[in-house]
Amino acid sequence: MGAAIMASPAAATISGTKNTLSINTAALPEAEIPAPAKFTDPDWTAKGEQRAKVWLTRLETLWINTGTLCNIECKNCYILSSPKNDALVYISALEAARFLDEAEAALTREIGFTGGEPFLNPEFPDMLEDALSRGFEVLVLTNAMQPMQRPRPRERLLDLKDRFANKLTMRVSLDHHTRQLHDEERGEGSFGKALEGISWLSENGFRLAIAGRTSLYECEDAGREAYRALISDNGWDVDADDVKQLVLFPEMTSAEETPEITTACWDILDIRPSEMMCATSRMVVKRRGADAPVVVPCTLLPFDEAFEMGPTLAAAALADGGMFERGAVKLCHRHCSKFCVLGGGSCS
Repeated sequence: MGAAIMASPAAATISGTKNTLSINTAALPEAEIPAPAKFTDPDWTAKGEQRAKVWLTRLETLWINTGTLCNIECKNCYILSSPKNDALVYISALEAARFLDEAEAALTREIGFTGGEPFLNPEFPDMLEDALSRGFEVLVLTNAMQPMQRPRPRERLLDLKDRFANKLTMRVSLDHHTRQLHDEERGEGSFGKALEGISWLSENGFRLAIAGRTSLYECEDAGREAYRALISDNGWDVDADDVKQLVLFPEMTSAEETPEITTACWDILDIRPSEMMCATSRMVVKRRGADAPVVVPCTLLPFDEAFEMGPTLAAAALADGGMFERGAVKLCHRHCSKFCVLGGGSCS
């Protein structure tokens, strides 16, 4: 994966394996020595400082990605969901159940379902019922548009709400409080359809949360005030001051520069590794063409195979080498820096 620059009296050569690359630069003029790239070497930053890592303190939340297919294509979707992207295929209820078994044994508190749009997966309602019937708290991330609003999903949701009302939370993505900016991100007509879905959930007594984007506001306080007015106008049962009920996520774009996180950053920033999402969560994904799902550290790293931790939660707890050290996650991705450490974001 990463490049480690090493000096030697021999001519310049490149050697190593896929995960350990060495560049022998002694024979190169100084101006031709390539600068190490950021977020490449698992253990060292481009400046040669020791990279930070995060240990799992307890598996509080297990995320299950239901597949990347979605009914819409957002302008800046970090997971690139769309009506055509099935890079992560539909996971089956039986496959999900095996991970629920492990989570149950580990006394995991919460199961999160994300996509894509979960309600496109035909087996999602069965997974949802399975998780709720085991006593987990369940968080569903949805755009609340047409897939959720079809008659059959509504019937199943109403039944599950009646049976497990205090365990189920529906978090709806609403990027902005205005039709114009929300539709610029998610497509024309998406704002109205999302509001229709949120209103249906609220009117039927579901525990409800809303997720927006901080990049679309001058500051978080202004964003909360704007959402507060929208919530009040529509009569939704959502507390705009509760960071769990109104979640404003930091943006994640590849174009923006972000620093690497070193072991010294914890003291400099006055934060603890245990506050990071990968200290308390893992996610299950199933890649197109794969025989079985695998575990990855969190919701932000679904595609990079370097961050695969194994086929079970037990294997993930022992993942070693490359991006891991005996189950700990090395923060060798820009999302680790931008979203989690500096942005203070967490999907659960």
